Amino acid sequence: MTTPTAVADVPNKSVSFDGTTYSIQELGDDTYTVLVKGVPVGRIVYTFGAANGVPEGDAASEDTLYAIGEAWFAAIDA
Repeated sequence: MTTPTAVADVPNKSVSFDGTTYSIQELGDDTYTVLVKGVPVGRIVYTFGAANGVPEGDAASEDTLYAIGEAWFAAIDA
């Protein structure tokens, strides 16, 4: 079994993961809302040197948001 890899597209403000494209919308310093087709599914936050994912409802798991956050913050820091 292979683990899916999240791929960030900074110019388009999106991350693709496991067949879904997530839009990333900045809320503040190191804080972003993650959306699927315009609907918020969670937030990603960069604190103390690590990405953290906080789901809003059941549309995305904490693990999914963590992977999205890791890809996004690595891409914007590159």
